[in-house]
Parts: sequence; C-alpha cells; structure tokens
Amino acid sequence: MTGEECWEEGAAGVLRLPSGRLIRGRGLRRPLPPGEPSPSYGVYLLGRRPPEVPWESGWIRWPDFRLPADPGAARATLAEVWRRCAAERVELACGGGRGRTGTALACVAVLDGVDPAEAVAYVRRHYDPRAVETPWQRRYVRGFG
Repeated sequence: MTGEECWEEGAAGVLRLPSGRLIRGRGLRRPLPPGEPSPSYGVYLLGRRPPEVPWESGWIRWPDFRLPADPGAARATLAEVWRRCAAERVELACGGGRGRTGTALACVAVLDGVDPAEAVAYVRRHYDPRAVETPWQRRYVRGFG
C-alpha cells in the first residue's frame, strides 16, 4: 500500500505517532466520520465479540474500564496494528473511544518508541485529553514497555 491508503493527518481521531505512522481511534457508539474513508483494518476492544464490519478486523476481549482478558494476545494484536498502520488505514475502537482505545493507542505509541512513562501524556496531548481513564489502564501502559 502507498501513503495514499493511510489516514489524512488532522482527520477526526487520527493520531500521528513519532515515526510518522497514522492511526485512528474512535468510539463505536458514534457513527463513522462523514466523508472519511473506511479503515482497511480495525481492531475492536470490547467485552464481547464486535459486530461484523465490511473490512478486515480483529478483536481484543477487553471489558469496559478494565484491561485485556489475555495480555499476551493483546500485545501480539497491537504489534500487528503498529506494523500495519505504516501503510494502511488502521483504527482502534471501543465503545466510547477514550479508555480502552486511549490505552491501546498509548501501547502502540510505546511500540513506536515513546517512553512507557510518557505514552499516556502523549496520547492525551495528541488524541484526547481524557484518554486512558483508570489508574490500572495507566499502569498497564507503563508496564507495556
């Protein structure tokens, strides 16, 4: 894929990682941003299986306000997200788009080279000031490195 198949910087929910990779976070309770292209790959962070989507997708079993049920599988999936967002439109999404999505974005930022102790602040500064909602989500990001 070429850079034309990536997100447009500045589009709703798009986070630029230090490497220049673009990834979109969003809340599933809100509709897709109007006029925006669909993702080519999405990973959904939900306590139960997500609804079907017309693009390739994955699922991390991750109940609301909690942590991933299988941290090893979550790490592997987030590594795949990081790899693919170099050349594809990848999105991470949970119900509201802040807690689980922010936590996952912070973990992807760690994979991109952000210090684990700074990753939550990075995502709050560049994605959503209220991202990563709970103390255990912040600890999870710090331990992700």
